[in-house]
Amino acid sequence: MNMFTVSGSPHVHGGESTKKIMHGVVIAMVPAILVSVYFFGLGAIRVLLLSIVASMFFEWVIQKYLLKGPLTITDGSALVTGILLAFNVPSNLPGWMIIIGALIAIGMAKMSFGGLGKNIFNPALVARVFLLISFPVQMTSWPKPSPITKGFTDTITGPTPLGIVKEGLGADPPKTISELAPEIPSYMQSLTGDMGGSLGEVSALALILGGVYMLYKRIISWEIPLSMLLTVVVFSGILWGFNPEQYADPVFHLLTGGMMLGAIFMATDMVTSPMTRGGQLVFGVGVGLLTILIRIWGAYPEGVSFAILLMNAVVPLINRGFKPRRFGAKPGVEIAQ
Repeated sequence: MNMFTVSGSPHVHGGESTKKIMHGVVIAMVPAILVSVYFFGLGAIRVLLLSIVASMFFEWVIQKYLLKGPLTITDGSALVTGILLAFNVPSNLPGWMIIIGALIAIGMAKMSFGGLGKNIFNPALVARVFLLISFPVQMTSWPKPSPITKGFTDTITGPTPLGIVKEGLGADPPKTISELAPEIPSYMQSLTGDMGGSLGEVSALALILGGVYMLYKRIISWEIPLSMLLTVVVFSGILWGFNPEQYADPVFHLLTGGMMLGAIFMATDMVTSPMTRGGQLVFGVGVGLLTILIRIWGAYPEGVSFAILLMNAVVPLINRGFKPRRFGAKPGVEIAQ
């Protein structure tokens, strides 16, 4: 006899499924994948393939031999995690580190909580932070763009735009933004991806195209990306207006580092973000504010990963503060906890 588990009413029929959503996310990441392969060549292909295969393998092994439940390797979630993990590391990262990252993402951050839909932290970001703390040298050696004519073995490394600003402002004597300007990639380079960084974060334009696609397909909603990016613009704009020689302008913060990758593909994760529209707005504001605080006053040049994980931790509290109204109830009546 077939058994069905059904949640409480009301019920709304929809044509979406986990597999369909995940495949939509993969399609949205295609522009960023193509850009990374163009600028980082064989290194990008190696990292992507190894991360994807390792992520899917670990999910299969854990489900088959440890959890001993139904296999969900074909639902696309492990594929998405593998791509996002690859997007968050440099193209010259040693293969064994990528495998460790995949194990952390799938085994610790996802499957230890029970699998898809039960994890409280974004798996790819947990792996990125683990690798960054465990292997800081390898995780901060950024190959310079070298369009497809070269492999990963002979690339030249250099700092990211955020690293240039962080190191310059912290030098002795400290440099000004004007003095650092010749070393910082132009806005056009930041849009197209012609700069150092992790695979998936270098081209803001490719990420925006993916975001537009997901908004069109209603895979994500506008609340988290918009509130996060607007918070970054406002906060960094206030600091820049106060002292433009010490603080970078808002456009710089929007186009560099993992800002667009985080806002479009990481912070919008359905499992680890708030359920309600109001909660999503608060979540986005928190991520944006923490990102700028870490970028400017923290020890690391980048703060997107840390900011999203910190806000993932308070999602239960946000959901509690923004309870949805019970179906059919009068305004002000909330769902009982």
